[in-house]
Amino acid sequence: MKIGTVLRDLHHDEHELARTLLRVAEDHRADHEVYHLCRDLAEWSTRHVREIAAMAPAFGEQLDPAPDGSPTLVDAARRAISKRTGRSPDMELVMVRDLRDVYLRASSVLTDWEMIGQAAQAIVHEELLELATRCQSETKRQATWANAKIKESSTQALVV
Repeated sequence: MKIGTVLRDLHHDEHELARTLLRVAEDHRADHEVYHLCRDLAEWSTRHVREIAAMAPAFGEQLDPAPDGSPTLVDAARRAISKRTGRSPDMELVMVRDLRDVYLRASSVLTDWEMIGQAAQAIVHEELLELATRCQSETKRQATWANAKIKESSTQALVV
């Protein structure tokens, strides 16, 4: 079975989605909706990472339930720039690009959850199927929010 391999990839991708959401929250503190919602959505992915790590040993993988999430030097620089620029027109375009990154990452994670769900059905593993179904639903909400926010913000960022 190759389910462990997909769980390892999914663990990494969920962790990266959480990091991206936290980075976007910090970079766009001036937009309170983006700041607070990204932090809440990042918590979902962080929980998914822990749950994947708990499930992985059954499929031959040992995964860290709390991978290092230390901010990088680039993260610190972006945060400093964000504090200085606030909600400028240029930052609106940056936000749309950042939201696109969130959407693409969430879409990729969503596909991985679909694969895990299909495999869980095939091997009749109820616990894995429940995890995949719940996490897929939450990931879909993450992607849907990012897409809606892109639609809301892109006109102002691109036209005004």
